[in-house]
Amino acid sequence: MDRRHFLTTGALATASTLLPAPASAAVTGAEQESLFRNVNFYSDGLALTPREYAVLLDQATRRASFTPDNYSRGGAIEALEAKFAARLGKEAAIFLPTGTLANHLAVRKLAGNRPRVLVQAESHLYNDTGDGAQALSGLTLLPLAPGQASFTLDDAKAWAARTAGGRVESRIGVLSIESPVRRQQHRFFEFDELARLCDWAREQGIRRHLDGARLFNLPQHTGRSVKEYAALFDTVYVSVWKHFNGATGAMLAGDAGFIEGLYHTRRMFGGALPAAWPSIAFVDQYLDDYEANYAKAWQAADRIIALLEASGRFTALKLENGTSTFLLKAEGITSMALSERASKHGVLLPGYPDDVTEFPLQVNTSLLRKPAEVIAHALLDSAAA
Repeated sequence: MDRRHFLTTGALATASTLLPAPASAAVTGAEQESLFRNVNFYSDGLALTPREYAVLLDQATRRASFTPDNYSRGGAIEALEAKFAARLGKEAAIFLPTGTLANHLAVRKLAGNRPRVLVQAESHLYNDTGDGAQALSGLTLLPLAPGQASFTLDDAKAWAARTAGGRVESRIGVLSIESPVRRQQHRFFEFDELARLCDWAREQGIRRHLDGARLFNLPQHTGRSVKEYAALFDTVYVSVWKHFNGATGAMLAGDAGFIEGLYHTRRMFGGALPAAWPSIAFVDQYLDDYEANYAKAWQAADRIIALLEASGRFTALKLENGTSTFLLKAEGITSMALSERASKHGVLLPGYPDDVTEFPLQVNTSLLRKPAEVIAHALLDSAAA
């Protein structure tokens, strides 16, 4: 049998087992051949198309147990809040429409009357919120370790001493940490240093918040559970859409006293969606098996990397303290041309300018939609075309 034909038919057989059963009945013919097939190397998750999302939403809302929320309270939202709280080892959780708002409301409430916040210079909170913490809540963000994923206990102590010793005395109220760090190609903050920082902060009366948007990737790379990370912090935020394929949203978890009444602040900031259920209706099914499937995705990625490097056309580099990202270099073809050709095989790559010769690719559970050999040969054929 022709190798390409064998690999292609094998891929379709594998993909059909990954297609949700009710979804298989909801689509027919050519559409069934195109849905839930693409592999992507640019997203944190499955990068569902609108049609794929609609099929899964239809499936979720057919469940007898499904109940819509009312202004982001009760129903499916309340059930998912409880599920995330349990997975994180916290007493309670609250749904928020964005991770930006989750981080903001966490540090706002934790800070109280001590509005200075220690953050990484490369963090989302410092770079990607348009000075929202300062403008909306009067917080002062103190950025540490530019260009790095981590900072040290000595770095934090130096800032604390500088803050306390100013002509106008001020105190640090919150230590906010992001891990993995998106702006550092998803590198993680080293756990041992993190534990030392949090122990020191606790002794100083400094509250602690974890921006764990991609937290559920860390166990695969550090051997530490999500509960071990969450236990170091008063509050932790996890993205609902990045790994778990919701349309949008975040979960902010902490003790019951902290979360209680926070829905009033959510409403004050315009975040009480009248109907939040379409954003999260099927998130729970991806939460259940995410860590196991992410581990399998890396097994597939390692096989793909080995096949690509064996060809002599590609070289790959894993990052120190890396999580979902590795760097790939292709000989004799630009990343844009490779991306365009690979897309015809259902393998979607990020397109970078021609002068980028070593480009970052993301590992996610979409890699389980096709056998690793099929993905590797799609890239090899694209590089040779």
